[in-house]
Amino acid sequence: MAKSFISQKKYILSALGCLLIIIGLVYYFFFSALSVKSSTQYVYIDDDDNIDSVYAKVKEISTDRGYMAFTTLARHWDLAEKIRPGRYEVTTGNGAFTVFRKLRNGLQSPVNLTIPSVRTLDKLADEVSKKLMFSKDDFLKAVSDTATCRKYGYTPESIAAMFIPNTYSVYWNISVDKFLDKMQKENKKFWSFERENKAKAMGLSPIEVITMASIVDEETANDQEKPMIAGMYYNRLKGDMPLQADPTVKFALKKFELKRIYHNMLSFDSPYNTYKYKGLPPGPIRIPSVAGIDAVLNYVHHDYLYMCAKEDFSGTHNFARTYEEHKENARKYTKALNDRGIN
Repeated sequence: MAKSFISQKKYILSALGCLLIIIGLVYYFFFSALSVKSSTQYVYIDDDDNIDSVYAKVKEISTDRGYMAFTTLARHWDLAEKIRPGRYEVTTGNGAFTVFRKLRNGLQSPVNLTIPSVRTLDKLADEVSKKLMFSKDDFLKAVSDTATCRKYGYTPESIAAMFIPNTYSVYWNISVDKFLDKMQKENKKFWSFERENKAKAMGLSPIEVITMASIVDEETANDQEKPMIAGMYYNRLKGDMPLQADPTVKFALKKFELKRIYHNMLSFDSPYNTYKYKGLPPGPIRIPSVAGIDAVLNYVHHDYLYMCAKEDFSGTHNFARTYEEHKENARKYTKALNDRGIN
């Protein structure tokens, strides 16, 4: 009886030992770190990926053991039939089972996408397409399509006003349409009750505020001076005077590198040329900063109608109430340009 009990005990302990070994091997094979890298990696699965290309992408970051475990799981649970496009995070601690489960269930990690304050939609397309699956051409086609722009309440000239510089969480494989939906939603959140009321008090729409802000941003990088510049342009706008903003001429000519605006450039025929046409241009001449937008909404109330860059090249401006004062400021600035040989 005692010998039988001892035999049973030895058998049970042996079985438990074998079970623990099996569990340890299973854990090691399927749950210990898959990645050979020392930092978090991302696997990007495109719409046209098949199981072979998925294997190739996983293999790039995997240990031999991790890759074998992943492909074993993929074969037994038919990953080939459940490939989901997306951006999948592989941390240093993720095992083959965790990575497999993410890919099979579409548990992707979002991208922190920053909308920058840039001059053109072409440049915005460059920046966005670097971080998301859709192409630059897909984005530009959408924002230049009249029907698409109308859907969101814009024109191809004004659609840039929908993009508010900030960092947003989006999925890498988001479609262009869904991305534009997201940007419209974020735009509406930005235009709070307070901001909308300030725009209404100025007699301007949000698009007009952003268009003016884009000019202000082009005039200076000095956030403290922006409300002063906004006040000057607002005085001209309400006084039915042409804005005569040099940055709009650069935009019309598509010569952003210009250091000086010459008289012969002022007659260039473009709706963006505010020397030739009164009022605001048909849309923003850049995606303005939030500081620029709020500078317009919180413009300084004054009676200045003219401004000219300071001759010390500080990036700030001399303001004037009369054209005679302005001509003197312009003379000093022109002399400073000539003295430095700036053409």
